[in-house]
Amino acid sequence: MSSEWYLYLLGSAGGRTYVGIALDPARRLAEHNGERPGGARSTRAGRPWTLLRVHGPYPDRAAASRAEHQLKALRGPARRAAPAPPGLVRPAAPGGPMSALPLAAERAAALDAVLAASRVCQEVQRRLVAGGALAKGDKSPVTVADFAAQAIVSHLLFRAFPDVPLVGEEDAGALRQPENAGLKAQVVAAVQSVLPELDDAGVLAAIDRGVAEGGPAGRCWVLDPIDGTKGFLRQEQYAVALGLLEDGAVVLGALGCPALSPTAPDGAPAEGCAFIAVRGQGAAMRRLDHPAEAPIRVDGVTDPAAARLCESVESGHTDQSGSARVAAALGLSAAPVRMDSQAKYAAVARGDASIYLRLPTRADYVERIWDHAAGAIVIEEAGGTVTDVDGLPLDFSRGRGLSGNRGVIATSGPVHAAVLAAVRGVLGG
Repeated sequence: MSSEWYLYLLGSAGGRTYVGIALDPARRLAEHNGERPGGARSTRAGRPWTLLRVHGPYPDRAAASRAEHQLKALRGPARRAAPAPPGLVRPAAPGGPMSALPLAAERAAALDAVLAASRVCQEVQRRLVAGGALAKGDKSPVTVADFAAQAIVSHLLFRAFPDVPLVGEEDAGALRQPENAGLKAQVVAAVQSVLPELDDAGVLAAIDRGVAEGGPAGRCWVLDPIDGTKGFLRQEQYAVALGLLEDGAVVLGALGCPALSPTAPDGAPAEGCAFIAVRGQGAAMRRLDHPAEAPIRVDGVTDPAAARLCESVESGHTDQSGSARVAAALGLSAAPVRMDSQAKYAAVARGDASIYLRLPTRADYVERIWDHAAGAIVIEEAGGTVTDVDGLPLDFSRGRGLSGNRGVIATSGPVHAAVLAAVRGVLGG
């Protein structure tokens, strides 16, 4: 283990702060949030915490303790804005206040890319006109925003991490067809509103960069540029969903939910929000139009009958009659919340619902990794549990499909065993 110490600053949703030192700030955060043994008693009331700032490394515990005392002497906004106290072994790497944390640069790049794509999607949706979509082989619509979002995210990630491949849902083949010249022009215009340096060829190349297959080794980004394209066209819920896999496991997820409205600190409604999670570092939510992040946690429901169910609008995506039987078996009284896209994962992660079911619609259906990678880690880092209908963890190491899994069950945690038992009863497992 490294002997270099770090000074960290935690923040709670209620505005409290906590200063401490550790060899591994991410592990210490999990302890303070009760996810691992060893957290300080004084931090229990502020849960859930999020890491606001990390300074370091310091050469030994004594140097870190001196810096800790200096930061503890400050109060309120002065503590949050304070620069690194003296005594560092070396300056922190660039990338912001969390740059000493694992995957800090990837977190920043993923969030920036998802925010940029989400804002463009909002703008395209505002001026969406009839006929602005193609039909894919599975007959789900591919919009101007779908192509533009993939181009924007792909280019920004390639610029930051040129050696990390992208598993994307789309390719630009249709845009190269002469009959789709008008659609291509709309896509290029949307991308250039964010990335004016890209010409037509650059936009198409960025879209086509998402050809990686994934698998059990190495790193790759996983992108669904618009998850919930039918929701987008109905002016309802959709998401820009981005995950990062390392050796077949999800280690980071970012969700842009442009139609999911958070509440601003002053109580005023805001349009759109984003979610970010890194393995071992918790999950946070922010508005699309404001950089402040707040930690999120799943609800505290322990009685399955008191839980609220969230499921897909589209009956082709989940067995809704099966979901109704599961709800009856659990004794649920509240009507299900139906929404498109991985916004359902976000709803469970921040406590709007307790259960998300995606029951198999046919025996041979294989879920795609981009439909679940980002959402699954957001729920897990918010304290929830995600498995398939057989109780197995989702296996993202098998390429583009979750071929080792059937369906998805995501819950706030304590009710998971009861939900799994009810699902098995309904499916006959």
